[in-house]
Amino acid sequence: MANRAEVTHFFDEPTNTLSYVVKDPDSSACAIVDSVLNLDYPSGTISYEGADRIIAYINDNKLSVDWILETHVHADHLSAAPYLQQRIGGKIAIGSAITTVQSVFAEVFNEDDGFLRDGSQFDVLLNDGDALKIGSLEGYAMHTPGHTPACMTYVFGDAVFVGDTLFMPDYGTARCDFPGGDASTLFRSIQRILALPRETRIFVCHDYMPNDRELAFETSVGAEIDANVHVRAGINEGEFVSMREARDKTLGMPNLILPSLQVNMRAGHVPPPESGERFFLKLPLNAFGGPDLSDLAAKE
Repeated sequence: MANRAEVTHFFDEPTNTLSYVVKDPDSSACAIVDSVLNLDYPSGTISYEGADRIIAYINDNKLSVDWILETHVHADHLSAAPYLQQRIGGKIAIGSAITTVQSVFAEVFNEDDGFLRDGSQFDVLLNDGDALKIGSLEGYAMHTPGHTPACMTYVFGDAVFVGDTLFMPDYGTARCDFPGGDASTLFRSIQRILALPRETRIFVCHDYMPNDRELAFETSVGAEIDANVHVRAGINEGEFVSMREARDKTLGMPNLILPSLQVNMRAGHVPPPESGERFFLKLPLNAFGGPDLSDLAAKE
């Protein structure tokens, strides 16, 4: 098939995250989608095992990195984008609605004016329909909000990278209860993806292996239309919204949501050091709801 992107996956088991190297079949040019920086939360230790696997693959195959793409500000893992860029190059890009996400979470984390809300931490901010190229492989960005306001789907030839918007057919769709999420918006975004040719390959960002099946990460537009448990053909918007909103009420917050948001809204950079060379992430109490803590506040 013409314009058939070459796709290699990398699976981070602790976060059930899929990262991808997308290669132009006619050159050494490639892009990296949704990289992972490893964090041991109890000890606060950052490490680079997942990113180093991607770097080794790039170097071993003598590839040249054009892009380091983020489908959205992930709430369940940290991005390794700056670490990768420093070692193998590439422009870091995300959807332009990142500014909305930054404004919301700047308030959650009580950021001062030193944290810019204009997306300037990223090299490129993409709008719906913006063209992208990996070597001679043509592609474009498709704005698919709903899970978050800034979610982007990336289309390269016959391959589509959907972030958290869609999962494998037996797992369904993304949650919509984070700030700025909306189930109706997600449904409409998914319809745009499902309007692509049925043979279009879809690569998901997470797989949770329901019913103990083996890891799966590639599906197709046709398979999603025929069998996705949440949005297959015949399920209308109202039915989807009722299901999605009820399901979201039963879900707990991702284990790494608080560190992930602080890092990923900065394009994968940690906040600047507060004292000497020591770096800190904040743990805002009751960030997503909870009782009044005024009676527990320490007296200054």
